[in-house]
Amino acid sequence: MSFTSDNARNTRNFMAHGGNELVIGGKLTILPTAELDDQAGLLHGASAPARMAHQAESTASTVAALRDDFNALLGALSTAGFMAPVAETTPEDDTASEAQTE
Repeated sequence: MSFTSDNARNTRNFMAHGGNELVIGGKLTILPTAELDDQAGLLHGASAPARMAHQAESTASTVAALRDDFNALLGALSTAGFMAPVAETTPEDDTASEAQTE
């Protein structure tokens, strides 16, 4: 028997290492009736997305106040872990940025 391509056979999902490992190379569909036994707690919290504290709506009436509210939102997102922290810049970085804007 010969196959013309890897897609001609269904070997993307298989048991390996004597049945100790399930390799998923294709699509994994989890139906609503499925049950997951996570006795080790490895997936704790994985089903619910992380949430940050409520951020009040902006009541800014000037562009400067809106900028402050927006920066507060960015700070809250960073503190909650939804954004990477601000990278520290070196004087060389500042010089390179100035050269690009000129």
